[in-house]
Amino acid sequence: MTMLVLTCLAQVALLTVAAWTLPVLARPTLPFGVRVPAGRTADPAVTAQRRRYSRAVMTLGVLAALTSAPAVVLRGTPDVLTATAVLLGAADVALYTAAHRAIRAAKRHGDWYAGTRQAVTADTTWRTHPVRPPWRLLIPSLALLAGTAAIGFARYGSLPDTLATLRGLGIDAQHRIATTPATAFAPVLSQTAITVLVPLLVAALIRARPETDAEHPVTSARRYRVYLHGIATLLLAGAACADLTLLLLALQQWDVLAPSPLTTAATWAPMAAIAAAFLVFGVRVGEAGHRLPSLSGESGSGYVQRDDDRHWHLAGTLYINRHDPAILVHQRLGGRWTLNLGNPVAWTVLTVLASLALLQLLGVIDLPPTS
Repeated sequence: MTMLVLTCLAQVALLTVAAWTLPVLARPTLPFGVRVPAGRTADPAVTAQRRRYSRAVMTLGVLAALTSAPAVVLRGTPDVLTATAVLLGAADVALYTAAHRAIRAAKRHGDWYAGTRQAVTADTTWRTHPVRPPWRLLIPSLALLAGTAAIGFARYGSLPDTLATLRGLGIDAQHRIATTPATAFAPVLSQTAITVLVPLLVAALIRARPETDAEHPVTSARRYRVYLHGIATLLLAGAACADLTLLLLALQQWDVLAPSPLTTAATWAPMAAIAAAFLVFGVRVGEAGHRLPSLSGESGSGYVQRDDDRHWHLAGTLYINRHDPAILVHQRLGGRWTLNLGNPVAWTVLTVLASLALLQLLGVIDLPPTS
């Protein structure tokens, strides 16, 4: 019960910190997903929404902690964790959306782009001299995958008729499933998916449309190169961390390691480390590298980045532009990338993913399980 309460409190803290940091880590010219000129980043309407959002998020986090922990004790089931995550997440999204709408209304009513010269910038060196990911970081992932598979093949013949299941943050020996090749080698299949998909994602991000600023094109291009190389490094290192966690989980399922609080802590330590690395990187570098120092000697171009709010929907998370050939674009929220739904290729990708999910739901195919 104590572990369940601590897990619930940790979940609330994680969601609250994540929601609070969203506007903090965002680019100054994109407060709450709204494009504003550089001269308006400290506008009273923007600062007021930042303060209001921060106070509301922290207040919700405290209330969620005070109500969810007693609920876990009374009910004694993990269902409270799911309900808390859904309700708190929905409330934080509502607060972010309200701030987005308020700033967008102030921008429209104040005509913030009046008298500015809007433009976009292009840099052909992204094609001739792209960012080179550190592909050598794939070696640990491949080694962990091969090692896990070798141990699995060696242990398979002596496994019991049932295996412990993954529940919460560790192995639940009380709930067991039948031993089959699919259940026994589920960690290996998950490792394979991660080891294949993460490099493909890195390769796609390298070719995605770069985030450069028309006001400072040279500085922004340099910053984005550093940012993109860092993201690629963290993703490839994260794949190795995920594979290591899966190896330790597999060893517990295969009765090589005995489940215990210490083992659980060691199992999830790699994922905690890479999550901390992403957070530190985001704080020091910022989204699209905007926190990095500027190049000395570069003066402003006299232009401001073009106001493209009309192409962004759902508080800056959904991008639709039929005239933009880019497939992947940098999202305005959370330092991620998203598909350009104005490009037919994006709909092809979504159709394939939806078809696979439907076929698995109907039982036609079996996708690799995650535990």
